[in-house]
Amino acid sequence: MAKLTSLKVSKRAKAGKGAARATRREGLVPAVIYGGKKEPAIIAIDPRLIIKEFHRGGWASRVYNLKIEGGDRASVLIRDVQFHPVSDAPLHIDFQRVSAGEKVHVQVSVVFEGEDAAPGIKRGGVLNIVQHAVEVEADPSNIPEHFVADLTGLDIHDTIRWADLSGTEHVELLGNQAEEDADIVIASIAPPTIEEEPEEGEDGEEGEENKDKEEKK
Repeated sequence: MAKLTSLKVSKRAKAGKGAARATRREGLVPAVIYGGKKEPAIIAIDPRLIIKEFHRGGWASRVYNLKIEGGDRASVLIRDVQFHPVSDAPLHIDFQRVSAGEKVHVQVSVVFEGEDAAPGIKRGGVLNIVQHAVEVEADPSNIPEHFVADLTGLDIHDTIRWADLSGTEHVELLGNQAEEDADIVIASIAPPTIEEEPEEGEDGEEGEENKDKEEKK
């Protein structure tokens, strides 16, 4: 398996809402590890570690090595995060165990590069992003943290498609994307929006005509 990002976690003695609230009072985030044909493991993690990963971006497709107190380890993906509705602080995290050779479904984000070298954008065009992330199937050892869309050389009305992305070599498209059209559009360069100016007759000639009538009176 590829090099993993390590996170230290601690075990929790009990599951349930009461135990989760007690964990939060201790300044930790309650979490669970499931999958891998093993019993779920209830754990707790320092929120600063998780928030740091969120700020890095690409966490949804990043494989983590959880170092559990007592010597246990688990290779996992972050599958679900519950956030506080006001503070956005993480309240609970679901981790899924993964193993090399067992393919998993993940959402991989798309990173756009080369905007400064895109003639269409230089001429006032606008980058219209259709897919911020793409759902794929991959072996955990080959999950990319992101795909790269290179905008270099693109003019107005040009598009970036799935086949144009970098980093897709070891993954497969999922769902309707694969069934209907494997060459899905990721983004395009849209023409600049131009505000229409009022016609001269509406505000100019007609206004002058009314002004002349007023003066004759």
